[in-house]
Amino acid sequence: MGGHRGEIRQRRVYEEPEAADGVRVLVDRLWPRGLAKDAARLDEWCKDVAPSKELRTWYGHRPERYEEFAERYRAELAAAPAEEALGRLREYAAAGPLTLLTATKGVEFSHVTVLAEVLGE
Repeated sequence: MGGHRGEIRQRRVYEEPEAADGVRVLVDRLWPRGLAKDAARLDEWCKDVAPSKELRTWYGHRPERYEEFAERYRAELAAAPAEEALGRLREYAAAGPLTLLTATKGVEFSHVTVLAEVLGE
């Protein structure tokens, strides 16, 4: 009983993997603290779609900066090497489902939410 084609899920990498996750891709630039590589049950670690260090530092997960962060991040996603990696993620999603994983606590105000929107467009 898997999920649907084109379904893009967003989860924290620390949550227990689920059968409905489909392809599990970590989309953070840094490996999650305290997580064993095999415990993550990843299909791929896609650093290329993570926001740049500069953008991440500027944003600092401040909700009032989220909209501008989303705009700047979308611009980064439109350029290499993110663009190529996005293509791969779109293929995974088309075969569906695809789960984007992050260590970030506030997933709804994170790059993962923006990335899921971009992939769904």
